[in-house]
Amino acid sequence: MSLFSMLLQTGAAVLFILSLKWMSDVKRSRGGNYAGAIGMGVAVVATLLAHPVEDWHWVVLAVIVGSGIGVPMALKMPMTAVPQRTAVSHAFGALAAALVGVAEYYQHAPHVPGFTMSVLGAEMILGFLTFTGSVIAFAKLQEIIPGSPLVYPGKNLVSLVVFATAASCAIALVFDPSQTWLLHVLIGASLIFGFLLVMGIGGADMPTVIAILNAYAGLSAAALGFVLNNKVLIVAGSLDGSSGLILAILMCKAMNRSFLNVLFGGFGAVTEASGDDIYAGKIKSAQAKDIALLLSDANRVVIVPGYGMAVSQAQHAVRELTDLLESRGTEVRFAIHPVAGRMPGHMNVLLAEADVSYDKLMEMEEVNPLFPETDIAVVLGANDVVNPLARTDPKSPIAGMPILDVYKARTVVVMKRSLSPGFAGIPNPLFSADNTLMYFADGKRGVLDVVNAIKEGA
Repeated sequence: MSLFSMLLQTGAAVLFILSLKWMSDVKRSRGGNYAGAIGMGVAVVATLLAHPVEDWHWVVLAVIVGSGIGVPMALKMPMTAVPQRTAVSHAFGALAAALVGVAEYYQHAPHVPGFTMSVLGAEMILGFLTFTGSVIAFAKLQEIIPGSPLVYPGKNLVSLVVFATAASCAIALVFDPSQTWLLHVLIGASLIFGFLLVMGIGGADMPTVIAILNAYAGLSAAALGFVLNNKVLIVAGSLDGSSGLILAILMCKAMNRSFLNVLFGGFGAVTEASGDDIYAGKIKSAQAKDIALLLSDANRVVIVPGYGMAVSQAQHAVRELTDLLESRGTEVRFAIHPVAGRMPGHMNVLLAEADVSYDKLMEMEEVNPLFPETDIAVVLGANDVVNPLARTDPKSPIAGMPILDVYKARTVVVMKRSLSPGFAGIPNPLFSADNTLMYFADGKRGVLDVVNAIKEGA
């Protein structure tokens, strides 16, 4: 490897580290994104220079195909579909790492050193299970398949047997790399395990699942880096794997649940629980003009965005409402729950797209003490993250999950299309509370109607 190539790899590693550092700060996150992209470009160039390329036609073809897929994804895919795009990216990255591992095996078989084969085995298992798991996550997020978990008797035992099969094949290949058929079984079992793993996880856990898949893909890439003696791949994979793991831990903490409960608990199944006892005769419905009158007299308003804002693409309408209220002297803040939406930071990304100032976004620990002094809390499509049952019912699926204390506001306005439950499949007593008004409407249309009503009443 030339000195120039080594310097490029070092530069790429530094850019990756800076990218992760800067993206942890909302004000520098855009620079972090640029640093990561530039670092990846430098890493690709360094890798090509470090190894002789026999046929550049394949390299050019790969660049064309990759750009043909990536550029439209970046330009055409709406911000509301960021979780799906992330899942697809994990699928592509994990499959690439796994296929390179397969190629490396065939290049050296049957004389594969034991250490190399053990690393390749782990790398291929992680890569292939992440591929199918990410594809299923995409299908659930895109609502191509139901978001509820696949639950059946012996589910965890079946998954364990499939994973044990893949691991056993990897171990057997360490002792006898010439048994190519074991590789085929390993690949098949890994693909099936990834399918079963994510099919058994409900939509409520998708933020954590995405973080876990991110960690798996990173660990797979890091392992491959050791096999290929590619230092920048080791650094990038380690950063990806460790950050994904840390993020998954934070998500589990935000839901007051463990890794094992997320992976094997079947949380998110739609229950048969009825809201009749909670809602019957207690729902107070309001119209746009009613909400407009309340907001016009409010001194402090806290907006709580949820997945309903993403579905209706209401972020720009919310920005318009915010500007209008602030022009009339109202203080407006946004309450962001760590697991609101379909992935970590989903609400932050949507509001950033609408140019809502970062200073207005408040995390759960910051905003909860402000709710008792809040005139109106506007809940836009959020459900489980504002459900008081997490505090009051120890038997609830969300028992113990930290929530936004929306119910403590003087008045709560919930904008929602219906009383349908959230991912946890349970009713929400907030909707029938004495200080709550329900405004049944599509998020974007409802917010715009309120904006127009405020302007008409001015």
